[in-house]
Amino acid sequence: MADPYHNNIYHQGDGDSYGTYGQGGQDDAASDVTEGHDEEDQMYEGEYQGIPHPDEVKAARRAARAKARTMADGVSDQEELAEQYEDIMEDCGHGKFQWTLFVVLGLALMADSVECFVVALVLPSAEKDMCLSHAEKGMLGLIVFLGMMFGAFIWGGLADKVGRRKCLIIVLAMNCISAFFSSFAQGYGFFLFFRLFSGIGIGGSVPIVYAYFSEFLQMDKRGEHLSWLCMFWMMGGIYASFTAWGIIPRYGWGFSMGTEFQFHSWRVFVLVCALPAIAAFLGLMFMPESPRFLLENAKHDEAWMILKQVHDTNWRAKGEPERVFTVTQIKTPKTQEDEFIEIQTATGTAFQRWVVRTLTLTKLVMKNVLSLFGPDLRLATLLMAIIWFTMAFSFYGLSVWFPDMIKHLQHEEYESKVKVFNREKVEQFHFNFSLENQVHKEGEYINDKFINIEMKSVKFEDSLFVDCYFEDIRSTDTIFENCTIRSTVFYDTDLYEEKFIDCTLENVTFLHNKKGCHLDNEEENDVLIYLVSFLGSLAVLPGNIISALFMDKIGRIKIIGGSMLISAGCTFFLFLSFSQAAIIAWQCLFCGVSVAAWNGIQVITVELYPTSKRATAFGVLNAICKFAAILGSSIFASFVGITKVIPILLSFVALVAGGVLALKLPETREKVLL
Repeated sequence: MADPYHNNIYHQGDGDSYGTYGQGGQDDAASDVTEGHDEEDQMYEGEYQGIPHPDEVKAARRAARAKARTMADGVSDQEELAEQYEDIMEDCGHGKFQWTLFVVLGLALMADSVECFVVALVLPSAEKDMCLSHAEKGMLGLIVFLGMMFGAFIWGGLADKVGRRKCLIIVLAMNCISAFFSSFAQGYGFFLFFRLFSGIGIGGSVPIVYAYFSEFLQMDKRGEHLSWLCMFWMMGGIYASFTAWGIIPRYGWGFSMGTEFQFHSWRVFVLVCALPAIAAFLGLMFMPESPRFLLENAKHDEAWMILKQVHDTNWRAKGEPERVFTVTQIKTPKTQEDEFIEIQTATGTAFQRWVVRTLTLTKLVMKNVLSLFGPDLRLATLLMAIIWFTMAFSFYGLSVWFPDMIKHLQHEEYESKVKVFNREKVEQFHFNFSLENQVHKEGEYINDKFINIEMKSVKFEDSLFVDCYFEDIRSTDTIFENCTIRSTVFYDTDLYEEKFIDCTLENVTFLHNKKGCHLDNEEENDVLIYLVSFLGSLAVLPGNIISALFMDKIGRIKIIGGSMLISAGCTFFLFLSFSQAAIIAWQCLFCGVSVAAWNGIQVITVELYPTSKRATAFGVLNAICKFAAILGSSIFASFVGITKVIPILLSFVALVAGGVLALKLPETREKVLL
């Protein structure tokens, strides 16, 4: 008996209104497809091992789904479309088209990862050009996450109403434009604005990428290939840290136009960080819109053309160009009457029409957001919000805490080597050598010269300066506290009045003060900054591979719950040792274990929500994630140098709570996308 599913021919049961695969008889279609092929050559290799033929597996799955539908009391249009779409994607196969889209969307995800790293990597150099205070540096670090939080919410909602591809193109363009202008911005305010604008743009990429890619995957490929897609986030971290390591210390890679315009190597790095977004933007020009989104919006013909393109691309690449896309009809859900309100061309001005469309679109997006808390989705949304929050709070909090603790330990070690000079008296002496890590107490400096030297971490306390001369001084963390300074000239130095704390200045002259921050770049840019970032990103590779291989085998719930609970246990290793090397090791271990939970969370978020709400839900949950990142990084950073117990306990409690709640989620690995 002939297999009714052989050669991509699918016959629906009596009365089924999904669609029709094939117009002619079964025998005619089969003979057309198999013409010119020897039947023995087509024999399935696994037959003798008792391995079912893939077509038989597909047929069994379809029969099971059809039986479940007939046993159900009623099947909605949405469920009918979901079942039929799954069958179509199985017939289209997984091949060249999905792998091409995989690379393009992976680059977009890589751009999001780079955005999370870029500010932290350029900050040690950018603060020198802009003379940033601690408060300004903190704001610059948080502004990106703030922008990404709003971006995820806005663009996730718009992607469900405007389209995945169109919104993703816009957010990538925003990121590229912002990166270009921020690299040239000389002032702190402009740099802050463009990084915020960049965050708002790229923040929408994650919700759109996962929703977009999932709608081109069949059920048995979805978990694995969405997990492989997550690896691009790791690649973004490696790319950012590796290029920062290779570019930022190269101080000759730049130019200046006087003292007002400086383009140093860190600005070159900002431009290079935009390359993944540019590549993704160009790649999307050749990619189609999601056919699942088009069907949801009653655009049947456009969806059919794209599905045919997917089918033909895959089978041609597999050496079977004779396979025919036999779908002639696809179930289309009823459209709502309150979609976009159009004003006739003769009615109102262009601005008025734009306002009406914008208000209508905003209303539809907010309505979609509120529907996430409706009776059918309320519990899933609440559980997912808590899991996203706890995971992000712990992960991003520790991601900031680890490098800050390394810096703190370095600072403690540095301070332990400080040299203290008490009551020294120096007269008519020429200081032509640099001063570093010194404290001078109650000293007297009479008619001395400090010329062309660097002062790093130098403090003068209760000292007297009389008839001294300072010229061409470059300082870092240098202050004068409770000193008396008389008849002294400061020429071409960066010793401003704010560096003289409670000092008495008598007949003191400041001439041609240096503009900007002239710090010792080579020593400030510790290679450890890049090394820690690189190792942390590389450490997630084993977790990525394991989660991808087992996502469809053991399920999303066990992956998420197990990974979060094991990650919670890993945090207690921090009590065992507290050296720089140990912190780096624990950071790599934590990142490697926790990445499996991230992958599972992102996969199940895609699968829990219907197409009309998928990107919106992902955007809302990703916005919660970014809020938790801001909260976690701020709280954890505040305990650096104070105590290590509270950050460890906070991360442990958050991960345990999230891991336990994850076990309450429904398993979705055998669920078609609604």
